[in-house]
Amino acid sequence: MLHTRDLGMIGEDVSCTFLKRHGFEIVARNYQKKWGEIDIIARKGGVTHFFEVKSVTSVHDERSRDVHRPEDNVHGLKGRHIGRMIETYLSESRLGLDAEFYFHVLCVYMDLETRRARVKWVKNVIL
Repeated sequence: MLHTRDLGMIGEDVSCTFLKRHGFEIVARNYQKKWGEIDIIARKGGVTHFFEVKSVTSVHDERSRDVHRPEDNVHGLKGRHIGRMIETYLSESRLGLDAEFYFHVLCVYMDLETRRARVKWVKNVIL
């Protein structure tokens, strides 16, 4: 049985492979400060993209209203922490707070029996 942290790392690995296939260059993983973490920072076309990865091990029909969606976990306090982390990264990397960037959520649905994963990309999330 895998622990939650192990599942998260597998989900991030799957996400990095997904992003590279879509033409992104991975700049950093698990960028951390005392007040938060950004799972993946990538660049494409001169623009910085920040990704939060949410991994789940059971696949559900996404149209069902009763099913919890992984992206629903990015809200409120979590969103404020991510916003602060983005500001910190832009300042530290000398890109500046006026730099163009996007924030996205990658939902990784993993089937542990078949060892297959599917990625759902929620683009341009507003914090």
